[in-house]
Amino acid sequence: MTKELQKYTKMGIIATAAILVAALGIWAVSSLNKNVQLNKALDGVSTQAATASELRIAVISMDKIQMEANALKDLHKQRANYEEKLKSKLEKEQKAIEKEKADIEKSQDVLSQEALQRRVVDYQRRVANLQRDLAEKAQSIEVSYQEALNSIQKKHLDPIIQGIIAKKNLSLVIDGRMARVGEAANLDITDEVVKALNKKVSSVKMATPKGL
Repeated sequence: MTKELQKYTKMGIIATAAILVAALGIWAVSSLNKNVQLNKALDGVSTQAATASELRIAVISMDKIQMEANALKDLHKQRANYEEKLKSKLEKEQKAIEKEKADIEKSQDVLSQEALQRRVVDYQRRVANLQRDLAEKAQSIEVSYQEALNSIQKKHLDPIIQGIIAKKNLSLVIDGRMARVGEAANLDITDEVVKALNKKVSSVKMATPKGL
């Protein structure tokens, strides 16, 4: 390596090191600023916290509520009825399409190549339209179901849970799917929630899905 090249190489290394040091300096200052901002944000937070003796905890099983509450069971039945209706429509359309396919196969030796091609293209278009139509209707059923489900939760289930929290003076209610509870622990309030929900509402009508 020539002296001149060594000189420029050395200068390049020094320049790179300088940029790296500068970048680290900026990062450090930025980090410091973030810490200052965080400390300011935490100024209003007290050191107080609930102790174990003060906590009153309960557990509910949302899965069990969905299976046992009358309004939710009725809602499941409504969705199943719409799905059965869509299934019947599918079977009817499938028979018509299968018949058309059989007719096309029989006419291969009779129709001209151009006419046969038109029928095949039309058949493929009908199949694609049917698939799209069924997918849209299935989605519409699910949308109507979720809207009714959300209505039950907001208008009935959430107020009941809040009422039980107030009545039992609870600090926390945990979804049982995310908790593990010993058999001896008297924490589960699911049955009480179901009983109260059944008293408050027995059914909620799904909005008729589009196209059904």
